[in-house]
Amino acid sequence: MAALRLASVTGGTLRPHLADVARLRIAVFREWPYLYDGDAASEERYLARYAAAPGAAVVLALDGDRVVGASTCLPLVEEGEAVKTPFVTAGWTLGRVFYFGESVLLPAYRGRGVGVGFFTEREAHARRFPGIDTAAFCAVVRDPADPRRPADHVPLDAFWRNRGYAPAPELACAMRWKEIGAAEETPHRLAFWLKRLAPGPA
Repeated sequence: MAALRLASVTGGTLRPHLADVARLRIAVFREWPYLYDGDAASEERYLARYAAAPGAAVVLALDGDRVVGASTCLPLVEEGEAVKTPFVTAGWTLGRVFYFGESVLLPAYRGRGVGVGFFTEREAHARRFPGIDTAAFCAVVRDPADPRRPADHVPLDAFWRNRGYAPAPELACAMRWKEIGAAEETPHRLAFWLKRLAPGPA
């Protein structure tokens, strides 16, 4: 693991990595709090939009040549309606916001600063776009008393606050996915966190 490094990829350079990122998403999102029962075909279709979206980037965590983590971002105007609609309803100008999607990292590589690096790289990418002054992401909302919650689970709220993000109670969305053991997809509520971004270099 001494060779662990981060690399931002965009456009066509992302395509060779889509299968690796799909496998990561399936593995990591099976964990609490998402409990996602994913499949490779739907994952690769979902991720292909990052290769097609002009403003998107994916930050890869690499152990040598092996992809062990990934973190996605793109301008909010290039996101789907489920994510854009809460901002439109709240009166936001979509062109101000950069949306940070998932961050997934294999357990053996956690606690080594990769999560901080994911935010740093995505924020740097966002600052390259004129008019962007806010970064946003959303996270699933779960009942802390849910019996499926692992006893040793530590919420990421403190980590996000340390990166400068704060919850935005007026913003929430719903996304559908199939949980482990479920027969079909069900809706899940996700809450947004925001951070004002300082302008990038001229």
